[in-house]
Amino acid sequence: MPKTSTEDRAWLAEAVRRVEADANRSADTHLHALELPFPGVQIYLKDESVHPTGSLKHRLARSLFLHALCNGWIHAGSTIVEASSGSTAVSEAYFARLLGLPFVAVMPRHTSAEKVALIEWYGGRCHFVDDARRMYAEAQRLAEDCGGHYMDQFTYAERATDWRGNNNIAESIFAQMAHEPHPIPEWIVVSAGTGGTAATIGRYIRYRRFPTRLLVADPEGSAFYDGWAQDRSDVTTDRAPRIEGIGRPRVEPSFVGGVVDDMVRVPDAASIAAMRWTSDLIGRPVGGSTGTNMWAALGVAAQMVREGRTGSIVTLLCDGGERYAHTYFDDRWVAEHGLDLAPHLDRLAELTRTGTFTSGSR
Repeated sequence: MPKTSTEDRAWLAEAVRRVEADANRSADTHLHALELPFPGVQIYLKDESVHPTGSLKHRLARSLFLHALCNGWIHAGSTIVEASSGSTAVSEAYFARLLGLPFVAVMPRHTSAEKVALIEWYGGRCHFVDDARRMYAEAQRLAEDCGGHYMDQFTYAERATDWRGNNNIAESIFAQMAHEPHPIPEWIVVSAGTGGTAATIGRYIRYRRFPTRLLVADPEGSAFYDGWAQDRSDVTTDRAPRIEGIGRPRVEPSFVGGVVDDMVRVPDAASIAAMRWTSDLIGRPVGGSTGTNMWAALGVAAQMVREGRTGSIVTLLCDGGERYAHTYFDDRWVAEHGLDLAPHLDRLAELTRTGTFTSGSR
């Protein structure tokens, strides 16, 4: 391996400074207490859409770039390649532009047009595949062909973030909960795309010896739920999930099932119904994965009320709904995909009227 030159080290130092400066300029994300009719149980929504690139994946992209830079995998002029269904690619395109590096996103052809436009706005290029399962190999091939670096979020997400603290999302949640009536959450509810966020939160809970439990909500078509239930890492599915950014057709290397206390499978129609309902609740649009999170969190809250328990639940607003105007918020798109939102919207309306809720998810 060739020695690192003085010029290489100078470029690396400046690159790390730029990424760290971005973090230093960014305030923490907001934690909203939702007004819901669950006596003694409070649900909080951590709003990750306020990051500069509009989603939870901004944290991941920053960590992945620092990890790759400090491992000596990225150099001046390196082309960054990523396999992504959208939001991670948007955030990585931002950081690539920050460092003056070319960026290529390998993504399914059905990725929302809004996300594609954002990637291109940040200077990235989109390379489409018809089968989501081909993203990994295609991204690796492109990186090898151009002598670039395949970021590989699905392998490195769980190890790129310092899960012991250093202002990660878990530390932020517990700090923001400090003055609430129930400062230690009974549950934290997340969905998994890479599994990195779940791994960070689950490890932090155990490291700090909190009694909080971690629930992962998985959409239809994803392998995570069955892989976790069967304690197997080789589970695959025959189709890609429809809820962008979460769920995978295989159990990704970054999914750490040992830190997950429970999982639920959420129907796609329920995710989209809850997305629309939550958008009305908070007065602005949220994305599909937020609907998945909220459906699962509402189910946990209802169960706590039935069992006579009190406490707090924290879940995530992963990204804004503006990115899904032509998909999840489009009734024609919903109908074309054979999704019936009505039964799930009825359950949410019943919650609003009576305070009772049955998720039906498992």
